[in-house]
Amino acid sequence: MTHPVSVDSTARDQAAAVRRREISARELLDLHLDRIAERNPELNAIVSLDESRARAGALAADEALASGAEVGPLHGLPFAFKDTHAVGGWRTTYGSTVMADNVPERDELIVERVRGAGAVTIGKTNVPEFAAGSHTFNKVFGTTLNPVDPTRSAGGSSGGAACALAAGMVPLADGSDMGGSLRNPASFCGVVGMRPSLGRVPEWPLYNQWETTSVGGPMARNVGDLALLLSVMAGPDPRAPQALGDPGSTFASPAAASSAGLRVALSVDLGGALEVDHEVAAVVEAAGRALAGAGAAVGSAYPDLSLAEDTFRTLRAWHFQAKLGRLLAEHPDAFKPSLADNIRAGESLTGADVARAYAQRTALSETMRLFFASYDVLVLPVSQVPPFPADQEFPTEINSQPMASYLDWMRSAYFITVTGCPAISVPFGTTADGLPVGVQLVARHGADRRLLEVALAVEELAGR
Repeated sequence: MTHPVSVDSTARDQAAAVRRREISARELLDLHLDRIAERNPELNAIVSLDESRARAGALAADEALASGAEVGPLHGLPFAFKDTHAVGGWRTTYGSTVMADNVPERDELIVERVRGAGAVTIGKTNVPEFAAGSHTFNKVFGTTLNPVDPTRSAGGSSGGAACALAAGMVPLADGSDMGGSLRNPASFCGVVGMRPSLGRVPEWPLYNQWETTSVGGPMARNVGDLALLLSVMAGPDPRAPQALGDPGSTFASPAAASSAGLRVALSVDLGGALEVDHEVAAVVEAAGRALAGAGAAVGSAYPDLSLAEDTFRTLRAWHFQAKLGRLLAEHPDAFKPSLADNIRAGESLTGADVARAYAQRTALSETMRLFFASYDVLVLPVSQVPPFPADQEFPTEINSQPMASYLDWMRSAYFITVTGCPAISVPFGTTADGLPVGVQLVARHGADRRLLEVALAVEELAGR
């Protein structure tokens, strides 16, 4: 049977076809289950797949549409949630053997919004242990592989989500981002991932509503689809006191920004602060040339983010110890060594250390406010390397320069994290071996819609 859409169609086209009854939610689900059966055994992106419950959800979606009920913008779309996001009644492991049998009683807020918009839950997407690190592997489900080259990493921590998107197993995906976990896997897999402004996508429940290093956000195969999902995720909620007030509908249908006169700051390495693979640097430079050719005012410039290293590492260790310290004490042999070391690093932090980190974060926010008075967008690498071999935990060197830890190669992402600014990864090129490379676009805090508009323009320049 020929359908008006396929699993490779845009999420917007798939949702529109369901609403027009050109394809049923059940038929759309079958198409995606066929693709999952074809590609997931090798790639290992979707975990805890439950076809029976998925079919029941698709049937309920079709019945709701047939009844004349008002339906949401994601009605009938198959959806697999990141395995660190709690889905009521659905196994949620956090990629940890300690949580392997965990079944939450209720949805967390991001899940609640996506399901409320009509998405049909089919399973979860794989993550590294407790979402720590930008390579997706764990002892519960194993390693997620890159859909372009399965010998390579899919990135992380939203690696299962990015891989599933790129392979056509799902039309949209959710994720979260502390040190680059929405942006890095998007770059590695050739999709789009956005870390929204602090407060743009509220989260609940949280152990600490005032800890804002990590945020939730959307992923998609193109910027327009990502904007659709952001419109569902964003908007205030009384349970999240730091949520920004703009309604989600603000982000639903952005138009591409005109490149003419766009003020672009281009930096491959933030003034020597980053070691960047030569092929990645070449893609970022190509993006700058394309923007300049389209009429943008492109200049070599960068904000001073020298405080970001200590700020991020201090707050990350503090957060990990506060959230996972008790579990580590109870299960000392159940954590991968790199994560255990990060948690233990938080034990020695003093109140003065944390206070210093927050003061530095405040200074970084002010640095960016002043910087964006002169520029509309900052363009830099998403990741400092292209996808690396999947049998490595992390890259040990870049351009023959050694990396001391599993975080060093992620500075281009986590330096932006602690500014609080929105950032998006947009595919723009490949290495000589055909591996995807994205560019990172950053805008001032709160300018998420403007960032989407610029991202659409960059996407067009990339010929996507």
